[in-house]
Amino acid sequence: MLRNLQVSRTFALFIVGVLFATNVAGADIEQARLDAIAADLQARVDANKLSGAVVMIAKDGVIQMSQAFGNQIVEDSVPMTTDSIFRIFSMTKPVAGTALMILHDEGKFQMSDPVEKYIPEFANMQVFTAENADGSVATEAAAHPMTIQELVSHTGGLMYIPPLSSGPVSNAYLKAGIMSRDVALADQIPKLGEIPLGYQPGTQWVYSISVDVQGYLVEVLSGQPFDEFLQQRIFGPLGMVDTGFYVEAAKASRLAGQYRPGADGTLQRSDNGDFLEKPAFFSGGGGLTSTASDYMKFAQMHLNGGELNGTRILSEAAVQIMRSNQLPDSIDGIGALYPGNVFGVDFAVVNDSAKFNGAPEGTHWWWGIAGSWFWIDPVQNIVFVGMIQNDDIMYSIQTHGAMRGLLYQ
Repeated sequence: MLRNLQVSRTFALFIVGVLFATNVAGADIEQARLDAIAADLQARVDANKLSGAVVMIAKDGVIQMSQAFGNQIVEDSVPMTTDSIFRIFSMTKPVAGTALMILHDEGKFQMSDPVEKYIPEFANMQVFTAENADGSVATEAAAHPMTIQELVSHTGGLMYIPPLSSGPVSNAYLKAGIMSRDVALADQIPKLGEIPLGYQPGTQWVYSISVDVQGYLVEVLSGQPFDEFLQQRIFGPLGMVDTGFYVEAAKASRLAGQYRPGADGTLQRSDNGDFLEKPAFFSGGGGLTSTASDYMKFAQMHLNGGELNGTRILSEAAVQIMRSNQLPDSIDGIGALYPGNVFGVDFAVVNDSAKFNGAPEGTHWWWGIAGSWFWIDPVQNIVFVGMIQNDDIMYSIQTHGAMRGLLYQ
């Protein structure tokens, strides 16, 4: 593998000098580590564990690696390319959090504000306590109104739809049509307000639909549809030309297929051609499609303290809030899947490097359910963006850990 994209000198200068506009402050990443990352991913593709991948890595604002592996469409042998488009699912969450924090910069809310101040449907929420023999549920009043800080840190009492959550509350979400792509979030909120919270606010970290509610909060505070706000305040200014809630017809040939492992050792297509039509529901929790290079711009903006190429998206203070632990003192982590991590505003944040494959403390990151992942390392000034479309969740998590280990250990 050749370094720095194997592109012409002119384009390389464009990427280094225009895309990130960041001063080079330290040594490049060791070539042996980049070669090991490439070899590991190629081996996973060769073993039919992944259909393909795109990896983009920058240090000090300089691209160190941008490489495609395998196939975009396996059954038609369409090669993966560095501009392939991916369903990034929960990598949408930090984007939604950034949108909300733009409004925080504008003084539209405080983190301690109750959510019901802006979304009255969340007033006087009940909390699930038990399921009765007849299938009904017992509840109690919320000890305090859910705050925005709890909303953005997944500690507000909300759950997810199955299979990401289970039990009566999660099932009630599904029955009510929560997260349906055919129903606008504004039309889902009244139903959501009628369903009990899954636990008392501030007592647990439970991955949830909180970020979809954040998307609606952006609409309420800004007076704009969520998709328009993202385009005008984030995607347009950053030059994220291939990021949106669906893939337009002219770009459909670039959308990577999504695959699950088959019993015979082959990969089976699982996406059914989704994300090709504009939805009614603009999901802040998982609705975006994007490319490695687009998401690199977003992540590099965060690493730069809220600015890219002279365009400021967030204040440095807002960026610091997002990458700082927002969990209550009584919650010391976010579970066994993510050892050594706490949670900020829609980012996991490493607080124990040894437990997380050597990623430096303060590294903030997240991933999508189809396996795409990224991290922002403010200690070594590294951004890593990895794009895959894989239904085997535990294999994806194992792959993420392997990449961290190859880069840091």
